[in-house]
Amino acid sequence: MDIKNRNLFRISRFIILRLPPVLKFLALYREPERRLLIIKTDAIGDYILFRNFFEIIAASETFKGYQIDVLGNTLWRDMALKYDRKFADEFFFFNPDDLYSSPLKAFKLSIKLFWKNYDTVLQPAFSRTFVNDGLAGFTAAKNVIGFVGDTERIDARYKLITDKFYTSLFALPQNIVFEFNRSKFFVEQVLLRPIAIDGPFIAIENKSRNGLVIFPGAGVGKRRWEKEKFLDLIKLILLHSKAPISIAGGLEEMETVNYLINSLPAGSLCNLAGKTTLNELIELIGNAALIISNETSAIHIAAAVETPAICVLGGGHFGRFAPYPVAVEDAPVCVYEQMDCYNCNWNCIYQIKEGDPFPCITAVTLEKVWADVQQYL
Repeated sequence: MDIKNRNLFRISRFIILRLPPVLKFLALYREPERRLLIIKTDAIGDYILFRNFFEIIAASETFKGYQIDVLGNTLWRDMALKYDRKFADEFFFFNPDDLYSSPLKAFKLSIKLFWKNYDTVLQPAFSRTFVNDGLAGFTAAKNVIGFVGDTERIDARYKLITDKFYTSLFALPQNIVFEFNRSKFFVEQVLLRPIAIDGPFIAIENKSRNGLVIFPGAGVGKRRWEKEKFLDLIKLILLHSKAPISIAGGLEEMETVNYLINSLPAGSLCNLAGKTTLNELIELIGNAALIISNETSAIHIAAAVETPAICVLGGGHFGRFAPYPVAVEDAPVCVYEQMDCYNCNWNCIYQIKEGDPFPCITAVTLEKVWADVQQYL
C-alpha cells in the first residue's frame, strides 16, 4: 500500500483496529437480521476467480431467505452489475486503498455496516488485509467467517488483533494452491457441501473468434515482458498470419503501446488501449481467436469466456493464479522458465535496475512464446 499521509493513516489505523470491539459490545443488545454480507474488495482477476460462487451462495439452503449484499471494489463495478446483479440484493463499491488515508471514510463506512445488522459476514480472501478485516469487524455480525490466511498483505502485529474480529477462521489445506480452488474450499466449508465447478465462467453471446488481442501490460511494471520481445513477436505474427491484431490495456501501458505502434508499419495494430470499458474488454476477449498477455486480469477473463490464451508468467505466485490446474478446461497456456526462487511472493532476491522486469520474466524467451503462438495461427 502507498501511504501518502502518515498522520491520516495512523487515525485510519486506529479506527480500523480499535472500533470493531466497541461495535461488537454494542451488538450484544440487538438481534441480527437475516442478512449476509460478502466482502470481496481485491482486484479484477481475483473477482473473476470468485464471482461464480455468488450464484451458488444465493441458491443455497444455508442462506435461503437472506438478504445478500456484496461489498466490492470499484474496479469491477460495471462487470458485477452486468453479470451478477441477480445474485445479490445490494452492491456497495469503494476503493479500499482510500481507507488507509481517509479516516472519515473509514468511520462513515463503519457506521453504515454496523447499522445493516448482518447475521453473517463472509470474507473469503486468503491473503487478508487489515482494511478487509476491519470491514468485517465493523459489522459486529453474529458470524464473521474468514481464512486463517497468511501475512503477505497484513503485518503480523495487526493480524494478531484482527484475528479476533472473526468468529470462524478456516485453515487452508496445504495441497490447495490455486486461487479459485481456495475460494471453492471456503464456500464448501460455509455451505457444508461439495461444489461441482472447477474454474471461472462468464457467459457471453455471439462469439466470432476473430483476430488476436495482445496485452503488453500488467498491474506491476516489473511483471511485464519486455516491450522489445512483444515487438519481435508481433512481427513474427504479421509474417505468418493475416488475422487482425488489436492491442489493449489501460492508460498506464501507453508508453509500451506507443512504442509498438511506432515501431511497426502503419495499420499493423488496432489500438484499443485505454479505450474500452471492462465490459467491452470482456466482449473483445470473448470474440477473439487468441489472447497473448502477461499474467493479468485478461488471462482470467480469457479462461472464463473460453478464449485460447498464452500467458507470459513469472514465479512470484506460481501456481496460485497461474498456471491453472489441468482439470480446468480452456486453461491459458503459460510460458515460463522455472527458477529455484519461484514462489517468492514477488519479494525478489535479485538486484533489479529501475524499470527492468523481474528476472523470472526476462528469462522467458521469444522463441518459447512463439512456439506456442504458432499452434493457434
